[in-house]
Amino acid sequence: MSTPALTTYQRHHLRPTYDHHVGHLFPAMVRASQAHVVMLTEQGLIPADRGARLLRGLAELRADQADAPPFDGTFEDTYYLVEKRLAAACGIPTSELDVQMARSRNDLDAGVFRMLLRDQLTGVLDRVLATGTVALDAADRYADVVITGYTHRRPAQPTTIGHALAGYAEALAGEALAYADVIEALNVSPLGSCAFAGTDLDISPARVAELLGFAGLVTNSYEAVAGADHLVRVGTLNAQALATGARLARTLMDWLSWQWVTTPGDFTQGSSIMPQKRNPVVLEHLVSYAGQAAADAASVLNNVGAAWWEDSNNATTDVQVRLWESNDRTDRFFALLGGFLAEIAPLTPPPAAEIVASGATTTAAADALTRHGVPFRAAHSVVGRLVRGGAPQGWTADDVRAAAEGLVPGGLDDAAVDDLIAAAVRPELVLGRAQADGPGSDAVRAQVATLRGSFDAARARLAAVRDRLDRADTALDAVATEMAAR
Repeated sequence: MSTPALTTYQRHHLRPTYDHHVGHLFPAMVRASQAHVVMLTEQGLIPADRGARLLRGLAELRADQADAPPFDGTFEDTYYLVEKRLAAACGIPTSELDVQMARSRNDLDAGVFRMLLRDQLTGVLDRVLATGTVALDAADRYADVVITGYTHRRPAQPTTIGHALAGYAEALAGEALAYADVIEALNVSPLGSCAFAGTDLDISPARVAELLGFAGLVTNSYEAVAGADHLVRVGTLNAQALATGARLARTLMDWLSWQWVTTPGDFTQGSSIMPQKRNPVVLEHLVSYAGQAAADAASVLNNVGAAWWEDSNNATTDVQVRLWESNDRTDRFFALLGGFLAEIAPLTPPPAAEIVASGATTTAAADALTRHGVPFRAAHSVVGRLVRGGAPQGWTADDVRAAAEGLVPGGLDDAAVDDLIAAAVRPELVLGRAQADGPGSDAVRAQVATLRGSFDAARARLAAVRDRLDRADTALDAVATEMAAR
């Protein structure tokens, strides 16, 4: 008997959606169904023998997750594929199934989406933590490597490679904690909400949540299936994290072009016509990834904003592809960035004379005068006169005293003059700066130690989630196996 031709809706929406979603949804729906059947049996809502039959069928489906059958129109989506295959595994018609008792496609989808995003984001957080550790290790190693710091794409003040990388690590630490927050927000169960109003049957949503590793329940059954804020948070956090990382990638492009750091060969591509040239295009890809993550977040926001405050495909099912791809891209982004940072090393950082010639030491020169009681604006004007007269390398004590005339009553003593000249021509003095958040070597290494604590806190939260999931998996396997054997 031939299969009827697909309708236009089936060809252009149901089939492509099924093709993309089934690999994600089928295993998670089977797992959620195991927990649901265990609960129904424990609650006495289905007889033990029927529960055992369903659990044996679900175990067969879980063990055989080969390629999904092609969409042929005999089922609507993955939800109904699970029913079709479960009935076949149990040797009964679908009309005799109990697996959907006290459950809707609404709350099953909502629960499965949370399970999938939870698992994906634990992997993303792993990558963020690994990249943060690499950045901190490099910051510690290169806390003594002086470079020119830029603002508005112009040389500004001396800093160090370590100071810049520790700054990025601090941003990553905040993002790591934000990912831990999102994972915990995702890890509450909507299962038991049914379509949105629950059920009169004596179910135990808390038991299902426990068996699936959820930390609790969504408080309100309407929010459980209508809510989408957690989906928005996933997309926007990915966009934020990648945007920040892309800014570092742009800065690294400059460092490589100026040969301040080495170019990691594993992250380059060759030129088609210039045999000597290796292009660090991975940094360009990272910037592109950030743009794609922003587009994914915008798509999620647009869909959610276009939906009604109820269960709606706009705000839930239709945004999943964007979130799954965003999570995959974010995972790859941090794998690439972390690998790149692990391989860079100082090559030819700017010499002191170059830093001085750029004007980056002039603020330190003005600050040197203020330590001798000169008001800052007067000190700033003195240095301004000196700069207009020539580069700092050529400043003499007489030049400094002449520049101070009319600005510093009584003139400058020898100590003030010497301090100004030293600050102007010795950018390496920044390494001794005592300010706790500054570029001083000891300060940067203290920052590294503090930030390791932030990463450790996020790592501990991730470990707690994984421990809960592992314990839930073990418990569900044990009770499902025991019940199936009855």
